[in-house]
Amino acid sequence: MCPAWVLLTVCSLVLGTTGGPSQDSCSQVLHSGVKPGFPKTIKTDNPDVLRAARHSAERFNNCSNDVFLFKESRVRRALVQVVKGLKFMLDVDIGRTTCKKTGRPSLDDCDFQTNRTLQRALSCYSEVWVVPWLQSFQVPILRCH
Repeated sequence: MCPAWVLLTVCSLVLGTTGGPSQDSCSQVLHSGVKPGFPKTIKTDNPDVLRAARHSAERFNNCSNDVFLFKESRVRRALVQVVKGLKFMLDVDIGRTTCKKTGRPSLDDCDFQTNRTLQRALSCYSEVWVVPWLQSFQVPILRCH
């Protein structure tokens, strides 16, 4: 049996993809068209999507030899798939910030580079697998160019 907060997370994603609750929320969830195993478009400003995009940027930072940290600037497209957790498939833009990797400040406190010679933006595709009941985030696929 799933903990109640897991069901709430899944329900909020379902409601987020369908445009919000109706008078009969149970009916909407049952007839939403979101089924385990089938990817569904989700709003790019959904808080869970934004958290997944942040994990993508953090993974890029861990793999990159760049002196500066990168962070997400825009999520262009987002899909979610219910598979033993939630798998987010994202098209996300990331940009170089003014924060250096030394000291590892919070990305929330980092502004994007304004110096033209240091500016750099990348377009990325990532898959982020979230297992809420294990508090686990994995980024098995990250391709940036």
